[in-house]
Amino acid sequence: MGTSWNPGVYQRYAIERSRPFFELVQRVRHEAPARIVDLGCGTGVQTATLAERWPDAQITGIDSSADMVDKQPKDLPSNVSVVQGDIAEFDASGIDVVISNAALQWVPVHRDLVRRWAEQIDVGSTLAWQVPGNFDAPSHVLMREMADSAEFSPFLAGVLRGGDSVDTAQQYASEMIAAGLTVDAWETTYIHVLPGVDPVLNWVRGTGLRPVLDALDDEQRGRFEEQYAAKLRAAYPSTPEGTLFPFRRIFVVARKS
Repeated sequence: MGTSWNPGVYQRYAIERSRPFFELVQRVRHEAPARIVDLGCGTGVQTATLAERWPDAQITGIDSSADMVDKQPKDLPSNVSVVQGDIAEFDASGIDVVISNAALQWVPVHRDLVRRWAEQIDVGSTLAWQVPGNFDAPSHVLMREMADSAEFSPFLAGVLRGGDSVDTAQQYASEMIAAGLTVDAWETTYIHVLPGVDPVLNWVRGTGLRPVLDALDDEQRGRFEEQYAAKLRAAYPSTPEGTLFPFRRIFVVARKS
């Protein structure tokens, strides 16, 4: 996961981005886990809230971005730590609850990883993850079309992935059932009402657009964003109440029984 991250940009829509995390954790059925890991935890703000439910657990947040980890809260609960690490190298052995919110889509081999973690965890342990399911939404389709254009393809070839970035809830559920786990899987489409000018562009600047911005120089970024913003305004028209931005997400909670 070599994409750069700007904590300030990412947290611009902190309420909307954090809601799936809490809805995912709410479905984890584990009364007294001893060890919890939050993979792709960002700054650890959401990780810290796990201590409220599980005050006796040892809770570790892991994120690949040094910038995110450096912005971790100064007042983390005593049983919570946030460290830099690579999801692809994580070993789930001995972990009671593994949580990952909006991170696995960045890891092309994550399907192999969740199968490996399913083998590593003990009976009674849980894997819980959420990934965006909107790679075929206009926001991402338009981004890929622009990246493939004659103007930008010399700089962006191979930078963006498509709908194959994640599986469906049914596919994930089938994999976990085959691994011997009991599964609770579902999908939700949130309709975010975003205020301000070009809010969808501002949203993707914090996530899906990061690989594009990293690959272009300042002048190229300006041209890409100007053209992309115009396309987004047509795809997501503004209303007096704000811009309606549908966002599909996929959830899986799998317990080893």
